[in-house]
Amino acid sequence: MKRVKSACIFQTLVFAQKPELGYSKDLALKINREELEHYESSLKKAKTRYQITDTAEEEDGSIVIHVRKQYNETADVSEYFI
Repeated sequence: MKRVKSACIFQTLVFAQKPELGYSKDLALKINREELEHYESSLKKAKTRYQITDTAEEEDGSIVIHVRKQYNETADVSEYFI
């Protein structure tokens, strides 16, 4: 029988607006920051253990983040979070 001893998801997420909407860089950046804050609050609300390891704001106003997050509630993630 196999079982999951530890598990973690590594993701690269891009928060960006569609170019055809014609947002200025500043407005797109503001919207993307709000969307990132909403994403983080949803992780906290779900009590998902996570760690954002890198955040970069691009020239077009998009935001790229690298995140480690808990796979499920029962899997141990302690070896992935320092």
